[in-house]
Amino acid sequence: MSRRALFSLLVLTLTIALTLISGGCGSGGSSSVIVPPPVGKIEHVVIIFQENRTPDNMFQDPVLIANHADIASSGIDSSGNTVPLAQTSLGVDYDLSHKHDAFTQMCDLDTSSGVCRMDGADLIKVTCSNNTNCTYPPEPEFQYVQRADVQPYWDMAEQYTFADRMFQTNQGPSFPAHQFIISGTSEPSPGSQLFVAENPLGIANSSADTGCTSDLTVEYVDVIDQFGNESSTIPPCFDHPSLTDELNTAGISWRYYAPLAGSIWNAPNAIQHMCVPVTQSDNSVKCTGSDWVNNVVLSTQNNPAPVLTDIAAGKLAQVTWVIPTGANSDHAGEATTTGGPSWVASIVNAIGKSSFWSTTAIIVVWDDWGGWYDHVPPPKVINDGTSWGSGYVYGFRVPMIVISPYAKAGYISHATHDFGSILNLIEKTFKVPSMGFADAYADDLSDCFNLNQTPITFKTINAPAKAEFFLHDTRPPTGPDDD
Repeated sequence: MSRRALFSLLVLTLTIALTLISGGCGSGGSSSVIVPPPVGKIEHVVIIFQENRTPDNMFQDPVLIANHADIASSGIDSSGNTVPLAQTSLGVDYDLSHKHDAFTQMCDLDTSSGVCRMDGADLIKVTCSNNTNCTYPPEPEFQYVQRADVQPYWDMAEQYTFADRMFQTNQGPSFPAHQFIISGTSEPSPGSQLFVAENPLGIANSSADTGCTSDLTVEYVDVIDQFGNESSTIPPCFDHPSLTDELNTAGISWRYYAPLAGSIWNAPNAIQHMCVPVTQSDNSVKCTGSDWVNNVVLSTQNNPAPVLTDIAAGKLAQVTWVIPTGANSDHAGEATTTGGPSWVASIVNAIGKSSFWSTTAIIVVWDDWGGWYDHVPPPKVINDGTSWGSGYVYGFRVPMIVISPYAKAGYISHATHDFGSILNLIEKTFKVPSMGFADAYADDLSDCFNLNQTPITFKTINAPAKAEFFLHDTRPPTGPDDD
C-alpha cells in the first residue's frame, strides 16, 4: 500500500472512531466530525477569472491552429460581408458593449433552430474608456490581439490543455458572470425563474461600489425572465446558494482573492448570507459574515498580491478563486501589456515552483466575450419558458486553459464546457453534492485530464513582468471602469 493510500486509510479510520465517540453509542449527543474526502491526485483547484475575450480575439496562435483549435481569421457582419480580423494591441482605449442586447445583436438568433447566425457583431456599441477621446478602426469588433502582448497565454495553451468549446453560461456582462462562476446561477433567490442579467446601475461609479454594501434604495440591476425579456429590476443584493456553502459543510478550505470589496467582480459581496452587510458608525456598509471575514482576501497597500504571498507561505486553499485588478484583467480599455498575461503567469509560476504543483489543477478562464467577434455559436439558446436556464443560457465562447501535472499536454479539448463544468469538477474532486444549477447540466472537464499519465514537470512561463512586480505594485487596486 502506498504512503498516500495508507494516510487516507488512517484518516478515515480515526474520523470514524471520533464520530462514534462524540455522537454515537447512545451518548445522546448530536455532534459529529466531518469526514474529509479521500486524498486524490487533484487536491487543489485554482480558478483565475480574467476579463472579456473570445478565442478568435485572444488566441490567433499558429501552434494551436495547427493542432486543430477552432480559431477563425475572419467573420461575417450584418450585411453579409466577410471581414478579416485585424491585429491590435491588448491595451486598446475603447470598449465594446457586452450587455444582453449586445449578445442578441451578435447572435442574430434563428428562432426555428435555436442557433445563432453569428453575423451581428458590427452592430455592437463602441465606447471610449473612462470618458476619454479615442480612435478605433471600422468594425472594431473584428480584431485579434497581437502575439507580443499575449505570448504567456499562448505558451500555457500550447503546453497544456486549451478548450475551444468553452462557453460563458450567461448571455451578458461581468456582474452575473461572476455569480455563475461561484454559484452556477444568478437567480435572485432559490426557486426563482429570473436571472440577474446585467451590471448594476443607479449610482455614480456603481461598478466600484455595488452589491449588498451599496445604497439599495437607489442602485438596481436588470433581471431577465424565462422568455428572455428584461422587464423588471431589483436591488443588487440577493441570496441564492453558492458552491462555497457545500465546501463549508464538507470542511473544504476555500479562498476568494479580489482587489476591491465593492466591485462588480467580487461575487460574495452581492450574496446576502456571504456578505452579511452591517451599517457602520460612519454610515458606510461593510460585509461582516464569516464567509467574508474568513475567506475573502482583499489586496492592500502592504500586500498588493495576497494570492502570491499565501502560495509562498504554503497556504493555498483547496479551492481558490482569483480576481484581477482592472490593469491585470485583459479588459478592453484597461488592459496593459505588463498586466493580465504576466499576472496569470506569476500565479501559475508560483504554484508550479511550489510543493502544490503535484496536486493542483489551475483553470484560466475569461468571464465573458467582451463584445469581440467569435465565429462559434453557443450550443443552444433556449427561451421555452420551462427548461433550466431558459431565457439566459448559453453565452458566447470564452478561452479556457487547464494547467496541471495531470492536464493532457498539447491537447485541444473540443468537448462542450461552460462555467458549470468548473463547478462540477470541484464537486467531483471534493465529493460534495451538486447544487442543481449550471453544474448539474455541464460536464466535469474530465476530457482535459489524464490522471494516469506521468505527471508533467513544470516549466517556468516566461512573461514581461515577474512576480516581484505584482508583490511590490504600489498602484491603488482598481476594478472595472463600468463593466
